[in-house]
Amino acid sequence: MSKKILFLTGDAVEVLEVYYPYYRVLEEGYEAVIAAPTKKVLRTVVHDFVEDWETYTEKPGHLLPSHVAFADVDPSQFDGLIIPGGRAPEYIRSSEDVPRILRHFLEADKPIGAICHGAQVFAALKDRSLFEGRTLTAYNACRLDVEALGATYTTDTLHVDGKLVSGHAWPDLPGFMREFLKLLA
Repeated sequence: MSKKILFLTGDAVEVLEVYYPYYRVLEEGYEAVIAAPTKKVLRTVVHDFVEDWETYTEKPGHLLPSHVAFADVDPSQFDGLIIPGGRAPEYIRSSEDVPRILRHFLEADKPIGAICHGAQVFAALKDRSLFEGRTLTAYNACRLDVEALGATYTTDTLHVDGKLVSGHAWPDLPGFMREFLKLLA
């Protein structure tokens, strides 16, 4: 039976951070399911780094159909979880269904990949003990979010802590997906 990978995202997801992992998962022969607050066509964004800017820029990206609403996700049906970045993590973490989904993957010790701002979604879990003693990376502006979890923030652009793979930003996707797929194998 083919493995199923859940993508937890919403509008304003960073286009490369959702499409690259989505197609890599499909390329491996796994089923990829995109979950959003509601089942709809999502609007992605393109983040880029521009000389002399202290942060990234944002432009509209491609449209991306989601397959299922968070409320309809049965996390026990999935073998792994990917949380792309962009601005989607800012608001999906407030969904009442997100803690239930995240807790399942953490407690069942299933592979989780969070890239860029994806680590912000973990704030939905109020239990700091889930991240104490763990190390994550994320986009540098998310350092305070990672530390608020009780985790240690690393400036490494890619980090693996048990079954949790974290990446700094879209340029780190090749290593991020390599490590995530290793954990699934």
